[in-house]
Amino acid sequence: MNMFPPQTGASAAWMNQFVDPNAWQSWLIKKPPIDTKPITNTVKEFGATIDPTVVAQLQGDYMQQMTNLWQEMLGSKTPAVADKRFAAPEWQSNPLHAFNAAAYLLNAKFLMSMADAVEATPRAKQKIRFAVQQMVDALSPANFLVSNPEALQKIIDTKGESLTKGITHMLEDMQKGHISQTDESAFEVGRNVATSEGAVVFENELFQLIQYKPLTAKVYQRPLLLVPPCINKYYILDLQPENSLVRYAVEQGHTVFLVSWCNPDESLGQASWDDYILNGAVKAINVVQEISGEDQINALGFCVGGTIISTALSLLYGRGENPVASLTLLTTLLDFSDTGVIDVFIDEAQVAMREQSIGKGGLMPGRDFASAFSSLRPNDLVWNYVKANYLKGEDPPPFDLLYWNADSTNLPGPMFCYYLRNMYLENNLRSPGKVKVAGEKIDLAKVDAPVFIYGSREDHIVPWKAAYESTSLLNPKKRNRNRFVLGASGHIAGVINPPAKKKRSYWTNDKAVGDANEWLAGAQENPGSWWPEWAEFLKANAGKQIAAPRKYGSTKYKEIEPAPGRYVKVKAE
Repeated sequence: MNMFPPQTGASAAWMNQFVDPNAWQSWLIKKPPIDTKPITNTVKEFGATIDPTVVAQLQGDYMQQMTNLWQEMLGSKTPAVADKRFAAPEWQSNPLHAFNAAAYLLNAKFLMSMADAVEATPRAKQKIRFAVQQMVDALSPANFLVSNPEALQKIIDTKGESLTKGITHMLEDMQKGHISQTDESAFEVGRNVATSEGAVVFENELFQLIQYKPLTAKVYQRPLLLVPPCINKYYILDLQPENSLVRYAVEQGHTVFLVSWCNPDESLGQASWDDYILNGAVKAINVVQEISGEDQINALGFCVGGTIISTALSLLYGRGENPVASLTLLTTLLDFSDTGVIDVFIDEAQVAMREQSIGKGGLMPGRDFASAFSSLRPNDLVWNYVKANYLKGEDPPPFDLLYWNADSTNLPGPMFCYYLRNMYLENNLRSPGKVKVAGEKIDLAKVDAPVFIYGSREDHIVPWKAAYESTSLLNPKKRNRNRFVLGASGHIAGVINPPAKKKRSYWTNDKAVGDANEWLAGAQENPGSWWPEWAEFLKANAGKQIAAPRKYGSTKYKEIEPAPGRYVKVKAE
């Protein structure tokens, strides 16, 4: 997304002090003070300061530790390196490589200590820390062929073949426009991902509605509508049969419908937030009601899909309708007070820039989303693959989740800019009436239904405490109607955790309390997947059991094409 401030020449010059071994040796001989003016100048660009006495203390500590490290090197003692990037035996087999890694980690520690010592507003400090972390991660000796002993040894072992393959991988990725995190040729939508049997029963310019084939003789009376995020494709909920939330819900006896968002091109460059609410979520709710003949359905929203469905339901309840028997929100933000590390990308200047460029028409490219999200965890999602694919010439292994992650989607500029300003920047959705759809005021408190709210404990996209805040916005006067469940792991892996895997754990606390920390203090940890907890919640709100439908759609809404449909197969350019 390239929304964080670029590094200045001054800060780059300052970093050069730490990547030149000759400079280290001169420090140890002359012991001059480290020139911190460039980084302090960079800090000033954010309107921040650093206490000179703190800088002096950090310098002194750094010089002492570097002196000790250098003396170990001169004494042929191999320094211990506790970092998974340097865990391979090649890093320890040669004292020079071990010293290089240890020196890098010491420099990185000093850099991050400087960033932590900055006196600034929380948002400015977060941006500074993020920018410094990006530099630190990029400069790891593991990321460069000349300083990576694993890669050098592999060149020798393969007689140069690994270098040839690495260059080939790099050239192929340059053609693709992204780093390959998995063997993308191993998967095909509709063949071995997004394979649950079903049919498209409705479509408009924004989405296709898929109805899935029942797997039980009887189904619950009220159908279930799934609204996934419009960033990336829907099949994160239907990867393969063994980890498909779609299939799990169908196996529990629910008639499942799912919104498959389009991948917008220039023809949809004018689409707005209102369009996604009215022609997207509201239309999907109405079609499911008509096909099923039920006035009330169950609805689920995931991530921004949860924000969209919650807004749509607020609109409908505000009109006097009562369209859902229950609502499920998975890793969803309704209160955007804490948006985690994504906050580094969003401020008034950056949002205004986007509004000027695409706010009145155009597209937010999917590749920008992909690069922005990768930058949130660069060691895992960027440099790990640079090392493996390019430096060592390894073929990335097949992994369905990473294949999905690379299948980017665009967003219409007006819709995206409205979402950025009103949700992330101004946090208007939590305040009744501040957000309007078709001129009608949105008030989340009007949603009158039991709500199951899920957060992931290590989520860096939707911090779990921010997800918990939805318990105070929905059913504010009847908080016992809200059930919050906390899962282990992150934004995706925490959600996609099928019971059969018997992995991870989750926390429950049936008491409705106002504070997330208080909730966790009284919570019970349970082994395995949280999906059965959700299944029980859904069952309680799904009505009686009836004979499973034998046909897709209805007289009005006929089958258009088999699932997964055309829309999900469109690639972002």
